[in-house]
Amino acid sequence: MDINILLALQDFRNSTGAFLADFFAKMTWLGELSMTIVIMALIYWCVSKEFGSYLLMGWSGNRLVNGLLKVTFCAYRPWIRDPRIVPYGNAITTATGYSFPSGHTMNAATLFGGGAVRRDVQRTLRVVLGILVALVAFSRIFLGVHTPQDILVGAVAGTLVMYLTMKLMQWVTDHPEKDLWVVGIGVLLGIAVAVYAAVKPYPVDKDEAGKVLVEGAKMANDTFKGVAWCMAFLTGWVLERRFVQFSTDVPMMKRFTRLAFGLLSYYLVCLIIVPAVKNWISGTAGTFVSCYLQMFYVAFIFPWLMKRFEKQDA
Repeated sequence: MDINILLALQDFRNSTGAFLADFFAKMTWLGELSMTIVIMALIYWCVSKEFGSYLLMGWSGNRLVNGLLKVTFCAYRPWIRDPRIVPYGNAITTATGYSFPSGHTMNAATLFGGGAVRRDVQRTLRVVLGILVALVAFSRIFLGVHTPQDILVGAVAGTLVMYLTMKLMQWVTDHPEKDLWVVGIGVLLGIAVAVYAAVKPYPVDKDEAGKVLVEGAKMANDTFKGVAWCMAFLTGWVLERRFVQFSTDVPMMKRFTRLAFGLLSYYLVCLIIVPAVKNWISGTAGTFVSCYLQMFYVAFIFPWLMKRFEKQDA
């Protein structure tokens, strides 16, 4: 039934021309991992440290949940299950790993759903944020890279994680000395998910030519990335809380400075340091270390740099 829904959407997409497909291609961009990280980082650095920490904490949890579910169910992408499915444009290039659940949808559930579940956010804005989650989710099936169950579970699981994260952050606010417990439990969960992804058996279905349809070890790579990002945020978060304590309650000009320097330095890390690490350290270890450095820069190194530079300018 899910394939029939995708085929019907594909026929509708092809019959209506490119304008709807282009619109939903832009919507899916809002759920891409790189865009999600940048927006959350800028909120954390320049707008609201509290809200940014909450988003990054929830996103870290969502990456663990997404990675765990992907390697547990090992669901093939729609075009692998049925060659009649032809994804639109270059949407297939960002469709990595197994299909279930949708990572883009869980990213959107973090970034936009994270605001929608908070009662301190204006009601109208919460409605708009909920609509954005729905649009990103629908874009994944409209473009032919996910099934309805992928996006439904992604949206529900992602929003639930953000609700639980909201409660967790409230608890940490009431018990600040317990932050190490959060980090310890999170790191242990990350290790458990990584070990599970590394040792579990994966399907070895083959096509008519005898070629394996999907190599499970490669698909598990997304799970290892999620574990690295999660561990990096947790360790950076607790180090910042205990030794840096930077604030977003600063003049507007300092916020603009942080935004400009943050974007420039973050992209230097992603475009120079991360590829260099991957070339230096091969395989899963290189993936883990490079992703860890990427998120540790967001959570700790940049706030530490800004605290030092702004103190000198004061």
